Amino acid sequence: MDMQTKASRRHILKWSGVGAGIMVAGSLLPNFGISTALGAELGDGDVGVLNYAYALEQLEAAFYIQVLETPFSSMQPNDHVILSSIRDHEIAHRDFLKKALGRHAIGGLEVDFSAVDFGSRASVLGTAEVFENLGVAAYNGAGQLIKNVDYLAAAGSIVSIEARHAAAISDLLRPYSAQSVGRGHVDAKGLDGALLPSQVLPKAAPFIKTPVTAASLA
Repeated sequence: MDMQTKASRRHILKWSGVGAGIMVAGSLLPNFGISTALGAELGDGDVGVLNYAYALEQLEAAFYIQVLETPFSSMQPNDHVILSSIRDHEIAHRDFLKKALGRHAIGGLEVDFSAVDFGSRASVLGTAEVFENLGVAAYNGAGQLIKNVDYLAAAGSIVSIEARHAAAISDLLRPYSAQSVGRGHVDAKGLDGALLPSQVLPKAAPFIKTPVTAASLA
């Protein structure tokens, strides 16, 4: 088998802190989540989808932990209560997915929040809004890839919480505004957006240092 034929056997979606793109390499990795010194492979099937969700929940949990450890100077009591609740939810989501994956779970991801000014309320809440709306779209888009109905039910329960988070953050940014009911994310039919992993991962890329590959997720 020549090198060109070998290369054509694998198209990996790769995302990392320096960007994202399609990388062509050798043969497929095993069909379960693994982590190596070089990064993490999400795996395929339901394991791949759960690891995908687990990676995003790791990112969100780490973000809110940092927000509360280094609060911006103008943080009001209501800000603190809401952000603390969201932090606790994201930690619970992260831990739930890790437990569900068991030995197939990818390792801990190294995050990069250098683009966020944690001393600025606008920067923190603006980033939170991006994460929450991305999370909603990610779960909506991944639902079609899940085969196990129990996992699908769990994902549905999580995405509804992510949507509540998005609404809460939007209201903190724009109190009493029509934009707090999903403007820009809900279509004319009243349906929320849905993005496939291939659309979500590049958007998360600037905040992740660990190279993550998805060999078979759409």
